[in-house]
Amino acid sequence: MTCAPLSPMPQAARYRRTPADVMHLSRLGLSHPTRLSFLRILLRRMQAENWQFDRPVFDVDARGVGRAVYCAKGPDRTYSLVAFGHDLPAGMRSDRVIATAWDATFALFDGVPDAADLDRLAANVPAQEAGRVTSKELTLSRANRSVRLFDQVVEALSKGAQPDAKILAATGYLMRTTAVYGSGKFGAASHDSIATRPELATPFQAEMLTVWLVRAFTVDLVEHMARLRGGDIAVPLAPALRRRLGVGNSTGLGMAPFLVRHPILLNNWVMAREEALARVRSLPVASAAETACFHTALASAQDNANKWASSHPVQMTRLTDLRSGLAKLATHIEQDWNKDGTHPWNALWLWGEDHLPIEAQEALLALLLEPQGSIVDGLANCLTADEANSFAIDGAMSVENMRSILAENYGWALACDYTTRDECARFWYVSEDKLEPRLGERFDEDGADRELPLDIARRAAAFGAALQDRPAQEPIAHLLLEQPTHRPILRRVQITRKRPFAEIRNNLLSADLLPIDMLRCKLAFFGASRFDPRSDRWVRISLFQDCPFPDELASETGL
Repeated sequence: MTCAPLSPMPQAARYRRTPADVMHLSRLGLSHPTRLSFLRILLRRMQAENWQFDRPVFDVDARGVGRAVYCAKGPDRTYSLVAFGHDLPAGMRSDRVIATAWDATFALFDGVPDAADLDRLAANVPAQEAGRVTSKELTLSRANRSVRLFDQVVEALSKGAQPDAKILAATGYLMRTTAVYGSGKFGAASHDSIATRPELATPFQAEMLTVWLVRAFTVDLVEHMARLRGGDIAVPLAPALRRRLGVGNSTGLGMAPFLVRHPILLNNWVMAREEALARVRSLPVASAAETACFHTALASAQDNANKWASSHPVQMTRLTDLRSGLAKLATHIEQDWNKDGTHPWNALWLWGEDHLPIEAQEALLALLLEPQGSIVDGLANCLTADEANSFAIDGAMSVENMRSILAENYGWALACDYTTRDECARFWYVSEDKLEPRLGERFDEDGADRELPLDIARRAAAFGAALQDRPAQEPIAHLLLEQPTHRPILRRVQITRKRPFAEIRNNLLSADLLPIDMLRCKLAFFGASRFDPRSDRWVRISLFQDCPFPDELASETGL
């Protein structure tokens, strides 16, 4: 199924939510992964195309030091994860981006590396930013062990026993990545150079493949270390326990501005998800197979919610809402939901809007998509964007027309008073040490003179003020000639004409901004779960938890 501007299910149009319903961080920040998440798309493609996997190199000692190569062979190309294990002293282990050493470092190689490639990578990949890779590498990454759990698993397996299932589930990963770089960073291949490859056309597919293969490496590593320690009595990790392990990730503010800097991508991601929901709501009947799948997905979601833990007060409240909401949903579908009625999925959604907290509503969205792969999965083709084609400004547009678009799509921004302390409390800047975005307190910290142009709401309001006294039929180009500083916001406003989901409808300078909501929004599209904020500015997550490993992919159902 190819992507089209209009739905091949035209009856779905009346069921779509509007940007005003969706594009506030109070809802975006409660997003859940769906079957349109990037990691699910990757797994479905590899399964459908019968990708093959092998491990031609695994030269690692009892401390976990050495190198390994994991090859993923698609119909046209092979991609290889090159992994390096290190003996990292405990005092050097840190999730912060300023760290300079890690337990493991990785690169995703385009093809199969030879001995010279491996030596070159060994000299550069462990250094991460301090090294350099080439266009033969698609990603660069690093990870740290979840030390106590990692050691417990190795020790148990070495003695012929399985690790404690509850302890394993509480953490949910043996290693967590602290960065997965792609798109040309540090010399790696640019996104444009690989974007025409079908297997990499969906956003972040190289990064997702990297993390999935890292997951395989982490399990192989503990089993290998256990064998070297315990000899013949050592056992592998039980399949059911292995399945519960994902890859952890620590993500901070560096990721947050992405959604602001790529409005067309944001529009396409959200629009595809909203179109998927509308298609499901428009279905006139629910089959027995679909309702059975929904029940299974709900039970899985409840199990995940019960295992999902956080000590952050905001997330603790959200988890309470999620658990109570899913319990209420389970009761409703057993006792009151008329699955044999007209448009039963829409009835269920409308009930959820009336009775569930927002956190549980967004979980319901994900659940409604699960049984409907035949009408949802094709929307994966709609998630990419040619941003260059939308860069040109229509200077002939009239001031009157521009005012109309601004009022419709930026009314939320025009209503704020940016002279007040609360509405301009923060500023975004680039850190000197790692050249990554950070958030400063305007009235307490220096650096506002180097502010990044992420103040979209304030710029929209200033642009609106500049339009007030202009003649209605004047071409907008006249204003730009006189006041060219409005060019970036004018471009964004014009983008929203055809892309209504392009803008987060929040003032990103305000005192009540929670950057973790921006992080969760993006990470949910990746397919992340178990969001655990460690402050309002960084979050730990899990990727690929409960997903198949390479040796299980061919026989997996329900991807």
